[in-house]
Amino acid sequence: MHKTTLAILSLLLLVTACKDKKGGLSGDKPVTAKELLAVYPAINLPYTVADTNINRLKDTTTIPYKAIQQFIPDSILEKLEGGSKAKAKTRIHPLGRIEKDNGNYLLTTFTYNKHTSLAAFFFDKKNEFKAALELLPARHNNDYTYTVGINREPTFTVNKERFASANQLLYTRTGYAYIDASADFLTVINETNDEQKKVNEIYNPIDTMARKNKFSGDYVEDKKNFIAVRDGRNAQEYLFFIHFEKNNGACTGELKGEFTVAANGKAVYKQNGDPCVIDFAFTNTRITVKEQGSCGNHRGIRCLFNDSYDKKKEKKKK
Repeated sequence: MHKTTLAILSLLLLVTACKDKKGGLSGDKPVTAKELLAVYPAINLPYTVADTNINRLKDTTTIPYKAIQQFIPDSILEKLEGGSKAKAKTRIHPLGRIEKDNGNYLLTTFTYNKHTSLAAFFFDKKNEFKAALELLPARHNNDYTYTVGINREPTFTVNKERFASANQLLYTRTGYAYIDASADFLTVINETNDEQKKVNEIYNPIDTMARKNKFSGDYVEDKKNFIAVRDGRNAQEYLFFIHFEKNNGACTGELKGEFTVAANGKAVYKQNGDPCVIDFAFTNTRITVKEQGSCGNHRGIRCLFNDSYDKKKEKKKK
C-alpha cells in the first residue's frame, strides 16, 4: 500500500511539473495563435538588445517554420534571414513578448549560417497578425554597431553607430511605432549626423503600389524632396509617403500614412496615437502641404511639413 501511494504521488508531481513547464511547438502540427504566443516569455519595458548580445538573450525554444508560417505571410518571412527558400535550415527563436492594451508584440530571431536577424510581429487583441518590422539586420557593414531600444509606449528605436574618429560618433536613429489606424509600423523618429546615409538613395516604401486614381502619382521638387501618393482601398482613400531635406540636409523629415480626399480636393492626415496633423490640398498638377499639429517625431526641430510639390508627368507606356 505504501509503495502504491508513493507511485501515485510521484505521478502527480510529474504531471504538475509538465503543466508548469512552458509549452513548446514541434513538427508540422497546426498550432493556434494562443499556443504561438505562449512560447514567448514576457519582457519588461524599457528593453534594449544589441547585435552583439542577441544570441545570448534569445530563448532556447525553437519555433518550427511551418508553425510561424501559419500566421506570417511568406512575402514577409522571405525578407528575413534565411528566407522561405532556406526554411529547413533557418532557426527561429522567441526573444520576448510585449503585451499592450491593443495587442501583443512578438520579438523573434531568425538564424541562418550563423547570422541572426531580429523582427517584431504585432498581433491584435483577437490574436490576428497585423504587421511586421525588421529591427536588427543579420548582415551589415562591420564598421557599424546596431542596438534597439524599446520604451514603454512602445517605440522601437534602431540605433546605428560608428566612430569616424576618436572624438566623433556618427549615428542614425530611426524610431518606429505601430499605429492602429494604419495597421502598420510607421516611422516616428528619423535623425542622423552620418553623411554616408544622406548621400544614399532614399527608399520609398510605397513606390511599387498602384497609382491609377485621380490624385495618385509622384509630386516632386527634387530627388530628396517629394511626396509619393498611391491608391488606397477605394477612389477616395490614398496612401502617401513624404520625404524632405531642408537647409542643405541639416533638417530632414519623413512620414508614411494614409488620408481620404474630399470632393474639394482636400485631405487631412490624423492618426490615433500620433499628435501630428497635416493638411493636404490637391489640384490636377500640384499638392500643397501644411503642418497643423505637432509633427516633431517625424522631422527635425528646425523644419516643418510646409511646402508645395508639382506632379511628375507619367511616362506613357508603348
